[in-house]
Amino acid sequence: MGWQTGPSAFPWTTLLINVFGCAVIGVFLVAVTEGRPAHPLLRPFFGTGVLGGFTTFSTYSVDIRRLLEAGRPGPGLAYLGLTLVGALGAVWAAAALTRRVIHRGGAR
Repeated sequence: MGWQTGPSAFPWTTLLINVFGCAVIGVFLVAVTEGRPAHPLLRPFFGTGVLGGFTTFSTYSVDIRRLLEAGRPGPGLAYLGLTLVGALGAVWAAAALTRRVIHRGGAR
């Protein structure tokens, strides 16, 4: 499979999927809280269920452990930090952009 990560390789695929999933969460949460009214169960279904299944934060912890066990603490700590900063930054940027689009569309 082309997406597999070797035992001591940096897990770029997991990092990118988690950051992308967090961006989608940012868009979704602004859309359902500040955009059109949504069914009360949509938020936990899509936010927790669908996007929780799409992102791979359980794999994230396994990948950090794998890198540490392979004697690569530097890449393990870099991965830990990049994922945290990337995920939070993606939520913030996507939410801000979505908020801007929603409010610009409502001002017309």
